This record gives sequence, structure tokens and C-alpha cells, in this order.
Amino acid sequence: MLNEAEVKALQKKAIDIRKLTIGAIANLGAGHIGGAMSIVELLTILYHKWMQVDPTDPKKVDRDKLVVSKGHSGPAVYATLADKGFFPLEWLDTLNQGGTNLPSHCDMNKTPGVDFTTGSLGQGSSAAVGIALGNRYQGIERFTYLVLGDGESQEGQVWEAAMSAAQFKLGKLIAFTDYNKQQLDDYCDNIMGMDPLDEKWASFGWHVQKIDGHDFNALDAAIEAAQAETKKPSMIVLDTVKSKGYCFGEGIKGNHSMGINTEQASEAIAKLESEV
Repeated sequence: MLNEAEVKALQKKAIDIRKLTIGAIANLGAGHIGGAMSIVELLTILYHKWMQVDPTDPKKVDRDKLVVSKGHSGPAVYATLADKGFFPLEWLDTLNQGGTNLPSHCDMNKTPGVDFTTGSLGQGSSAAVGIALGNRYQGIERFTYLVLGDGESQEGQVWEAAMSAAQFKLGKLIAFTDYNKQQLDDYCDNIMGMDPLDEKWASFGWHVQKIDGHDFNALDAAIEAAQAETKKPSMIVLDTVKSKGYCFGEGIKGNHSMGINTEQASEAIAKLESEV
């Protein structure tokens, strides 16, 4: 259980990451704000509490790995990695521009700290299963973390990977679904409803929890419980808000990718700073 000081420190760090994410997208003028902002608390607690990583040695063999299968969340991943010291903060100003090391979707060949190239939805799930199996065969006792989108979960490949992970009893695989109820151009229920998502994962043989994805105490307890489950892979369904913390994007349908000008960014960042 986190104490009050730890929660406050994580909340402040999440605000810092949100500010960096908004700033990077505003510098470009447009980007994937919605699904980036909804996983900020998750990224914050993983990199500042649970994941065993070394920014000075991003390819260290004995490390935890994170596969962000919904690779369009790259701006938040980059903000988190830069803040953690994997690369200079100045790189964020080059997001998705010519010659950048920070493309629109996560790329392990360009960005220090990115463990797998993603963006073709569904494929990250198979990659995470392979990484977890590879660790087992090599005797590497580290965790593989996977982040899926709810719209992405309509892909059949996700469920093939789910069956495989359960078959191989990958207790070192911990997945999260960013359940913000929206996908690229509509609400998930209007395209391919996924409810009851938690029961679906349980029926595939996974250890499943469903929590508030913006609550640090809930996240902390769920990750602890998932790490304690050694015989099954774990799925933590995160009840989240798409575009959380970007006031111009919350509560609207068109917030998957949207234009952000400097004035909007300044206003949104000022609002975040008022919450510290």
C-alpha cells in the first residue's frame, strides 16, 4: 500500500508527464492525445515504482520490458522515458518530424527504452507472449508488461495470444487494457462492444482484475497481486478516461488524434499546474 507522500509524489509526476506530452504534441500541431493521456498513471507507476530498468543501459538483459501494443500512445511513452532520463528532454520537440528518434508510433530501433516496435494493432500481444517465453527459456526472472487498447481488443490476434499465454502459464506476463471506451472514430460499443471484457479474459484462463486506471493505490495493489500470481498470466482492466488531463479533449468523440495549438496547450498545462 502506498503512503500519502508516495501517492502525492506519483500524482505530481503524472502531471509532469502530461505536461510534457501536451507540449510535444502542440509543438507538432497535432497528434494522438487521447490514448496517450489515458495511460499516464499506468506509465508513471510502472517506471517510478515497479519496473526494473536502467536509463543508462536501456538494453540491459536483466530488465523488465514493456510492450505498448497501442503504439499510438507513443507521445506519453516518450515523455515518460525522457523524464526518467533515457534520452534528453529536448528530443520531445522533434516528435514525429523528419529525422526524429520519436516517430508517431513506438519504434525500438529509434528510441532508447522502447522494447518493441508497435502500431499494427494486435501484434504487440503476440510479441509480449514471445518475450515472456524467451525470458523463461533463458532463465531471466523479470516481468513482461503489455498495454492493449480496448478498440485494439477487437483484433483476433489478441485472443490467439491470450490462449497461448494461458497455455504456457506465463505468470511473468502482466497485461493492461486501457478501457477508455473509445477508439479511432467512435465509441467502442458502436463498433464492436467488448463487455464484459474482464469476464472474457477470465474465460481465457487469465488472472483478471478491473480497477480505476487513474487511481495510484488501485494500480499499486493490482500490480502487486498480479506479480504474486505465478501460474497464470494477468490482465488488469483499467477503467480510464480518454484524453484524461487534456481539458480540450476530455468528453468528446474526436479526441483520438486532434490538433493542438500553443494557446490550447498553455491553457491545458496551466490547468494541470493548478492541481499540484
